[in-house]
Amino acid sequence: MPRFLTLIRIDEKNAPAEGPSPELMERMGALLEEITKAGVMLDTAGLKPTSEGTRVTWSGGKISYTDGPFTESKEVIGGYSLIQAKDKAEALEWTKRFLETHEDYWTVTAEVRQIDEG
Repeated sequence: MPRFLTLIRIDEKNAPAEGPSPELMERMGALLEEITKAGVMLDTAGLKPTSEGTRVTWSGGKISYTDGPFTESKEVIGGYSLIQAKDKAEALEWTKRFLETHEDYWTVTAEVRQIDEG
């Protein structure tokens, strides 16, 4: 079965300062339990804010480091999941259900990409 990486993108500047509501965390927990029991979820986690990150760039034959936050980025990766689904349609369905756990005031984008098992 193919594996898919889902990158969860958020706008850190417009995310609720208090973070996810307890109700959101409960809905998300229930969905993650369901997807795990279905044998689809391989790994998932949220990421620390970009203010705690560093970008490493290779350009012109040199390495450079840029400490966060990355103000030039509107959307940043806030989390990820690694799933094993029968096809892309199933991966998209699980992703849709994850996004729907969020309240209306959230803006969350998920990028779903199949892993090249080459």
